[in-house]
Amino acid sequence: MALDYRKCAQEISDNIGGGANVVSAAHCATRLRLVIADNAKVNKEALENVDGVKGMFESNGQLQLIIGTGTVNKVYDEFLAITGASAASKEDVKAAAAAKQPWYIRLLKPIGDVFVPILPAIVASGLMMGLVEALAKIPGLGFGETDWFAFLDMCANTAFAYLPVIVAISAARVFGGNIFLGAVIGLMMIHSALTNGWAAADGYDVWYLFGHIKITDSYTLGQINQLGYQGHVIPVMLAVLFMSKLESWLHKHVPEMIDLFVTPLTTVLVTALVTFTIIGPIFSTLETMVLAGAEKLVANPFGSCIMGALYPATVVMGLHHMYNVIEAGMLASKGLNTWMPIASAANFAQFGACLAVGLKCKNAKTKSVAIPSSMSAALGITEPAIFGVNMRFFKPFVAGMIGGAAGALVAAFMGIGASAYGVTGIPGYLTINNALLYTIVLAIAGGIAFAITTVIWQEEEPKKAAPAPAPAVAAPTAAVIKCEAGTVIAPAVGQVISREEIPDATFASGVLGDGVGINPTEGVIFAPFDGEVSSVAESRHAIGITGPGDMEVLIHVGVDTVAMNGDGFAPTVAEGDKVKAGQVIMTFDRAKIAKANHPDCVVVLLTNSDDYSSVQTGNGI
Repeated sequence: MALDYRKCAQEISDNIGGGANVVSAAHCATRLRLVIADNAKVNKEALENVDGVKGMFESNGQLQLIIGTGTVNKVYDEFLAITGASAASKEDVKAAAAAKQPWYIRLLKPIGDVFVPILPAIVASGLMMGLVEALAKIPGLGFGETDWFAFLDMCANTAFAYLPVIVAISAARVFGGNIFLGAVIGLMMIHSALTNGWAAADGYDVWYLFGHIKITDSYTLGQINQLGYQGHVIPVMLAVLFMSKLESWLHKHVPEMIDLFVTPLTTVLVTALVTFTIIGPIFSTLETMVLAGAEKLVANPFGSCIMGALYPATVVMGLHHMYNVIEAGMLASKGLNTWMPIASAANFAQFGACLAVGLKCKNAKTKSVAIPSSMSAALGITEPAIFGVNMRFFKPFVAGMIGGAAGALVAAFMGIGASAYGVTGIPGYLTINNALLYTIVLAIAGGIAFAITTVIWQEEEPKKAAPAPAPAVAAPTAAVIKCEAGTVIAPAVGQVISREEIPDATFASGVLGDGVGINPTEGVIFAPFDGEVSSVAESRHAIGITGPGDMEVLIHVGVDTVAMNGDGFAPTVAEGDKVKAGQVIMTFDRAKIAKANHPDCVVVLLTNSDDYSSVQTGNGI
């Protein structure tokens, strides 16, 4: 029976609170993507039972309903007609979802967007700087007196000496301005005609562009300091933000015939005046105050301890890029980044916790994720460890916070720092000013987290698989699916039918992948190839196996048998187990399935069939 698109759309609308609760709506090849104003009005259980909705999940602020290829666009059209919502692109929906994020995330996100692209330049310069300085300190080598030292020192310092220019270009891209005009603003703020910002204490000249009215002995109204903004980032970002908004406004209001000349000229001149009279003086002062506060915070052992504990939490929230501003300011003002040891302690503690999970766990899949993720964390990239392991089990994450707090506390007492930012963990040795003390900090942070995790975290025992019985029948040998990656052997004895004949609309449609059905004559399921068990359903009626060429096969016994809650099904394998072709992986009771009024058709699907250019299905292909 064909799906009633209007009815499906109406039921979706009814169960999300109606059109008034829809912020934005779009669709992709298979999914209806919605941004909802009030999630409390969404009846998720009812949505999952809407005829035509094959699945539902939430991601990045979007409610995504799986409807299927060729169907979703028709349901979408009816949905727009019913709700009165306007058609939107996937990008519009993403923007709407982002707009629903908390104000502090929306405020701080641009900082991360500006700094993430320039990190490679900063990291490269920081590592080079650490290496050059380390070579110069080797006794008897005399490297510091050579031309090679002077050349490499110049190369290493470039990114930091011209940081405002790099920040300005990246900011222009983020804020939608012309990146070349942004570069001009950045260059202007460190122009050679200005007194270098790092030499301001020795005095500087001033301009009187708007008169000469003396207010105090140290300040005259209309006075503009001829002072560069070397090392500053916040004034540069705000100047480029202003420039981008002004440029956009001018493009809309200046006649096209003179836009090419008037808009760039006006944009640069007005931005320059606003930058040197308002943005620069005010926000460089505020930035200096914030920097001073941050330096006092991390210099205080108690403050450093708190930040060592909270740092991974800010990674989870995506707020950790804001520290780049503080670190850049520290390097500009004192040439020493004392924030880096705190971040390193926090990151290395997550490494220790993740490593403990990897070494302690017995589950092959967990181990295969935890060990590589811990190595990544040791190198300063903690997201795989935090999101893939530590947050998932939670106790290791808490242990990492405790280890980070202890390491940061020790770092504050030792007073160590780095000559760059953007580098933590093991690579931090190239930038740290005392390798021995840094080693102690990392050992404390990682060691405490490792020890606590080992003690408090216990792996959940997997459900015991039933012992594999000696099969009463021989395993099938005929192939039922072929693709360029390999062959899938029939996992059950019986009559092979085409996918379209499977007595379930979702399986038959192919939305979950191409494959076949098997009307079984025996209650035994065999492994269709050599591979690894990727999943065993809680209701025990379905098994996922990954095999050659990353083929992902789902073996689903019966139709709607999830309702049997495992009664009549006995898997003989668990998630992470390695299996051989022809090995018994499940037995099932056909009589119980029949008594529950469910078809016992065994569904065999290559769920990632879209990854292959040619997929053949059938009996003995």
